[in-house]
Amino acid sequence: MNRITYQDLLENKEVLTYINKADAQLEAMGYTEHGLRHVTWVAKRTGQILEALGYDTRIKELAEIAGLLHDIGNLVNREHHAQIGAIIAGNLLGKMGMDVEDVTDVMMAIGNHHEEDGFPSSAMSAALILADKADVHRTRVRKMGNVWENLKVDIHDRVNFAATSSRILLNSQKRIVTYEIEIDTSIAPVIEFFQIFMSRVMVAHRAAKALDAVFHLNINHTRMI
Repeated sequence: MNRITYQDLLENKEVLTYINKADAQLEAMGYTEHGLRHVTWVAKRTGQILEALGYDTRIKELAEIAGLLHDIGNLVNREHHAQIGAIIAGNLLGKMGMDVEDVTDVMMAIGNHHEEDGFPSSAMSAALILADKADVHRTRVRKMGNVWENLKVDIHDRVNFAATSSRILLNSQKRIVTYEIEIDTSIAPVIEFFQIFMSRVMVAHRAAKALDAVFHLNINHTRMI
């Protein structure tokens, strides 16, 4: 069996096509950016979370692969995109010669990353959930027409655009995972963040618990959770 790495996939034309087509589908539907910037951001931080919490190198590598591929199911449909993406990823990785144990671990993580129907059933899926839900930032807002006019009517764009900084802080010794988010309240009040992202905050809390860690949320340097 081949030891497939994150870098192998990042250089694979088929993988890049899946990522780009999935993002194009969501762009047509009016969603924020879910393309290469988002999935590489998530992949890197998924690995960092597991490394900080003491998991071994191969789990970290597989988690980064899951992060890179986690949204490819959107190229078929937004509904059930996590489960669709898991199947596509499983077929792709199997074709590339990855060991079946590794393939199934990646599939489990991808299939459970969405806050509406996912569950942190493994360390890898928990870390992917935490990384994915932390990506709230103005770079995700697509520049279509008059962005300021669009912000008035689209709360998701408004909250993302208001987020001028979004980081994951990791305290390895105390096993604390913290979202550190800065929001420009002249663009969106903090209450709007909770209005649309409360389900993400709750699944992040469950994911941290699955890693035997504690979840904190700081907004504008104030502890919220």
